[in-house]
This record gives sequence, C-alpha cells and structure tokens, in this order.
Amino acid sequence: MTDLDLDFLRTAIAVAWRAREHGNHPFGAVLVDANHQLVLEAENTVVTERDLTGHAETNLVRLASRRLTPEELAGCTLYASTEPCAMCAGAIHWSGIRRVVYALSEEDLYAIVGASPDHLLLPCREVFAHSGRPVQVDSAAMALDAEARAVHDGFWR
Repeated sequence: MTDLDLDFLRTAIAVAWRAREHGNHPFGAVLVDANHQLVLEAENTVVTERDLTGHAETNLVRLASRRLTPEELAGCTLYASTEPCAMCAGAIHWSGIRRVVYALSEEDLYAIVGASPDHLLLPCREVFAHSGRPVQVDSAAMALDAEARAVHDGFWR
C-alpha cells in the first residue's frame, strides 16, 4: 500500500460523503489509470435513482466500460470506500479491471449496519477467486479505519 493508494482511497471516501449528502447510501469509488491519473469517480445512487443496482462500483464500471477500451480497463485500479459487494465484484470481473483497493471491509460495514436478512456476506476476494482473470485485492482497513467508518456514523440507525 503506497501513499498514492491512500490518497485515492481518501478521494473515494470523499465521494462517499457526497453520496450521503445527496441522500444516498455512503459509498464512493474512483478509477485510476495505469499512469496513476484519476479517470472517473462515481457515488452510490440507489435512493435517488431508485435503482438497487446503483452501487458506486457498479456505476463506475458502467461509466468506465463506455469510455475505456478493454486494454485500458485492464491497467486500471478501482478504489472503493468500502469493500465491493458480490454484485459489484461481478461487475468488476466483467469489466476486466485487474486491481481493487478498498478502505472499509464488508465485515466491518455489517458490524456498523447491524444484522439484516438483506446482507450477502461474500467477500470480494472469494468472488474474484472464481474469476478467470486475476484481480489483485488490497485493503487499507488499518490505515484508514477511522476515516472509512466516519462516513457511516449515524447513517444506518
């Protein structure tokens, strides 16, 4: 994990704050190309778009797949404020993005949110383990724990 990775994760967390301010769930994602340039960002739009698939990472993949070639996508890194869910991991797999970095783990998120039958506890690493394309997954959970949790404070209860 580099300082640059941490900076991009902080950008994803800032996007999550914007999602919350816009009335959506507090999740954000950014896409960075092989030259370490920020290409796109997307926030969660589940509430405002009335689309249950409007997760930040899925929104980002939709945008990216329209703008970038498969070769460009393969060189990108997706930074997420929170570990991608199984649906988002599937979208990342189909996009061909080869690296994912997240701040807050899915397990830590569910500890904040509380028990719910709506949870699908399936870490993205497990989804990617069944992918024909290698996807590198890194977490900065320890380094950015307080910042990653803060965007969720008071939101879920």
